[in-house]
Amino acid sequence: MTQGDSMRRTWDRAAAAALLCAAIALSGCESRARALTRKVDALMQAYQGDVPGASVLVLKDGEPLIRRAYGLADLAPRTPATAATNYRLASMTKEFTAAAVLILAQEGRLSLDDVLTRWLPHLPPVADTITIRELLSHTSGVIDYEELMAADTKVPLHDSDVLHLLEAQNRTYFPPGSAYRYSDSGYALLALIVARVSGGDFASFLRQRIFLPLGMRNTVAYEPGISSVAKRAFGYSLEGGAWVRTDQSLTSSVLGDGGIYSSIADLARWDAALYGSQLLKPEWLRLAFAPQVATADPNVSYGFGWRVTGDTVWHSGETIGFRNVIVRWPRQHFTVVILTNRNDPAPYGLALSIATLFYPDAARVRASEVVVGPDAGARPLPKS
Repeated sequence: MTQGDSMRRTWDRAAAAALLCAAIALSGCESRARALTRKVDALMQAYQGDVPGASVLVLKDGEPLIRRAYGLADLAPRTPATAATNYRLASMTKEFTAAAVLILAQEGRLSLDDVLTRWLPHLPPVADTITIRELLSHTSGVIDYEELMAADTKVPLHDSDVLHLLEAQNRTYFPPGSAYRYSDSGYALLALIVARVSGGDFASFLRQRIFLPLGMRNTVAYEPGISSVAKRAFGYSLEGGAWVRTDQSLTSSVLGDGGIYSSIADLARWDAALYGSQLLKPEWLRLAFAPQVATADPNVSYGFGWRVTGDTVWHSGETIGFRNVIVRWPRQHFTVVILTNRNDPAPYGLALSIATLFYPDAARVRASEVVVGPDAGARPLPKS
């Protein structure tokens, strides 16, 4: 045997050993991945079968560790939920509304310290003391439009209807900037300001400046009769032991506070954009995620369209027929998203339970310690 033959055999044995080690490691990774998937499936058991379902996404460094769907997007034709199913985001919409405002501020087309009457001049004099910044952080004290709706209202409201209701209210719950009160009215006004500043309409601004640039091609601020929702999930509520479709209410057509439909596939692209500068420069993203105000819950602060709890930034979305949540751990580049088309339960605690499968200390604040309700950011459930 020549020296060259001996070296080749040595190399071959080393290469074979390396390949065997890699195969064993890969097998171990695959086994762990299967085990984690089974654990997530177990946590999501209530959403499986012929019931309103859910789509679940777990991201690490932009890569999906879990991308699962359960149950049905539409009960009547038994349409299964998938990763491409689009759910009504409800108040998860607020992070997009805030981003739209910040894009315009970044471009110098508005200032966060502009008073409302600069852009919505028909509001009463009290709006001269309210700023865009205060709308973003829920410190404006603006009256809830749900309280102002006539008892005999039969036609769904739009953002412009919210404006008209508020034009007759020369009052606030408290002096603007002095306290926190979660406000759907404030985000409806923000959508109207985006439309006024951009010279178009809010839904088109979102599509042209956020959704299409990020490749979120099936995400839409839904306007009945104008746009459509591809692969749409319909909302349901459990009534008397049976699932009843409760998909829309009189407030479902207000876009700024809760009108977007999206999927976990598209929200993966949204999450990736929040680490880069394609939409917003780092200083503007930091502003969105920074605690701007304390809430009634000592564990929760509010930024601009995001709640802040410990190491997480997150937002829930709750309305008739839908309950959703996105929880992000930015330092770890780790995210959990749960979208569901049922009225209950709120999935925030479930998202934390899924997170702890990957990071045992991820959920330092348990769901039971976080207020669930309008003051914590949950959209009040309107009657259908």
